[in-house]
Amino acid sequence: MQELLSAIQLDQALNIVKQGGPVVVILLLLSLVATTLIFIKLFQIIWFRIGSNAGINKVIELWLNGYTHEAYELVKTSHNPTKSILAHLMRGLLQRSVDQKIVREDVERIALREVGKLRSYMRPLEAIVQIAPLLGLFGTVIGMIEAFQTLQSAGSEADPAVLAGGIWVALLTTAVGLAVAIPLAFVVSWFDGRIESERLTMQESITSLLTGRVTDANRQPKETEETVRHAA
Repeated sequence: MQELLSAIQLDQALNIVKQGGPVVVILLLLSLVATTLIFIKLFQIIWFRIGSNAGINKVIELWLNGYTHEAYELVKTSHNPTKSILAHLMRGLLQRSVDQKIVREDVERIALREVGKLRSYMRPLEAIVQIAPLLGLFGTVIGMIEAFQTLQSAGSEADPAVLAGGIWVALLTTAVGLAVAIPLAFVVSWFDGRIESERLTMQESITSLLTGRVTDANRQPKETEETVRHAA
C-alpha cells in the first residue's frame, strides 16, 4: 500500500514538472541549491556555536578580575568567532608595549573578517528568495500568453475549458515559486538573527574587555572602596 502511495505521489510530482515546463525545473533546481546551502549554514552555526553566549561573560569576568592567563586559556583554541576575537584581543593586551588603540584597530580588522565568514552563503540564499517568485510569475505570464494564443487560434470554436486549463497550468509556476521562496525567507531571517546576535556579542565583548565595564552597577562598590582607600 505504501509503495502504491509513493508511486502515485511520484507520478503527481512528475506531472507537475511536465506541466510547469522549464520554469518549474529551474525552480526545483534552485530549491535543491537552497537546501544544500541551508545544511551548510546549519553545520556552521552548530560547529561555531553562532549566537550562543555561553561562557563569554565568565571569560571576561576572569580577565577583569586579574586572571588573565586563565581567561586566555579558555578562548585560545575555541571555534566560536567571539571567543576567537577575544583571544586575539587578549594576546594584544598582554603585550604591554603595544598601544591599546592599535590593538583595538587590529581586533576590529579581525572582527570584520569573522563577520564576513558568518555571512558566507547568505547572498545566494537571499537571491533565491527574491528570484523564485519572479521566476514563477515569469512562467505564469508565458503560460497565459500561450493560453490566449491557443484561444485565438481556435477562433469561434474556442472552448473555454481549454482556456481555463491553460490558465491553471500557467498559475502552477507562480505557486511553485512561492512554495520555494516563503519557507526559505523564514530560514534566511533566522540565520540573519543568529549572525546579528553574534556580531553584537563580538562588539560588546571587545568593548567590555577594553573598558573594564566601569559603569556596571556591580562594579561600583569596588571602585568606591578603592577611592576611599586612596583618599585615606
